[in-house]
Amino acid sequence: MPAAPAIRSIVVNKALVAAMLAALALPAYAQDANTDEPRRTRVILGPQLVPRYPGADGMAVRPYIDVSRARGDADFRFEAPDESTGFSLYDRDGLAFGPALNFEGKRRRSDAGGLDEVGFSVELGGAASLALTPSIRARVEARKGVSGHKGLIGMAGLDYVVRDGNRWLWSVGPRVTLADARYARAYFGVTPRETLATGIASYRPGSMVMVGATGSALRQLTTRWGLFGYAKYDRIVGDAADSPVTRRFGDRNQWSAGAGVSYTFGRGL
Repeated sequence: MPAAPAIRSIVVNKALVAAMLAALALPAYAQDANTDEPRRTRVILGPQLVPRYPGADGMAVRPYIDVSRARGDADFRFEAPDESTGFSLYDRDGLAFGPALNFEGKRRRSDAGGLDEVGFSVELGGAASLALTPSIRARVEARKGVSGHKGLIGMAGLDYVVRDGNRWLWSVGPRVTLADARYARAYFGVTPRETLATGIASYRPGSMVMVGATGSALRQLTTRWGLFGYAKYDRIVGDAADSPVTRRFGDRNQWSAGAGVSYTFGRGL
């Protein structure tokens, strides 16, 4: 029963941070505020199901929030549904980079047979994307946990994107996620002290690796309203997959999915 307050806290925190980041991004658009091209904003809101924490066999409901901006008749820039929250400090000729923010849910003692709790994790870092062709985009992220696991985690992915302007869009692409030993030991390790307390065999993983894929689709129904959905699959491999924590209390297969409604507003609509 205590999970409900935690989920509500995550929802509020993420919504507040998204609003703060959107506000921080405004100066970049204010630089050309004197142009005659109208500015449009698209907001996507909806629920998503994600693993409660890395390696979990249970799911949690979290909010899906995405804000995109464009000027004139330009298409909204493609953003993959599994990207971290952030904005671009540089965006030119297909190359963009800027800060990245992500969250990981709390793992309680009861989730893993009495093993140590891993607190709610806030991850800060950076991300960069590059348009290799009009239809293929590469993206990398690197983040450091400033609470909770306090490890390093990175993601690399490609997306194949097909679209008809802003009327419809779908994407699919592979993902590789890597994390350091500190991250892996937080979620998948068992210390000798924990072995004495729980009877679970000691285990000291050197890393965490996941491989998978993400797909998304967006359909504009009217000038203002549209529908969005995505699905994501990751497979834990290597040291983390062999952990007794994964075998006894978790799942090597990690699924996520979400759906939402988009609303576009601005001058000229």
